Amino acid sequence: MNAKLLFKTLFLIVILLLLVMMGLNNQQSVSFGLKPLLKKPVAQPAAIMYFACFAVGLITGTVLTAGGGKKGGAAKPSKTEK
Repeated sequence: MNAKLLFKTLFLIVILLLLVMMGLNNQQSVSFGLKPLLKKPVAQPAAIMYFACFAVGLITGTVLTAGGGKKGGAAKPSKTEK
């Protein structure tokens, strides 16, 4: 297994664990306002707000790092084709 992939997986698990811990320990309601987009503030439990912020960050990171492969050209031959 690739060490980089293992590290990334462990890092994601730790972040998810922190998200669960925040949700369990912060059950009070939180108000979130964003004047240009929302007419009135949204009040939700803190756990939902943490999850929403995490999801937005995760999706943003995925979109920014997606792709990046070589453009054009022929595919690399496999070891069996050499």
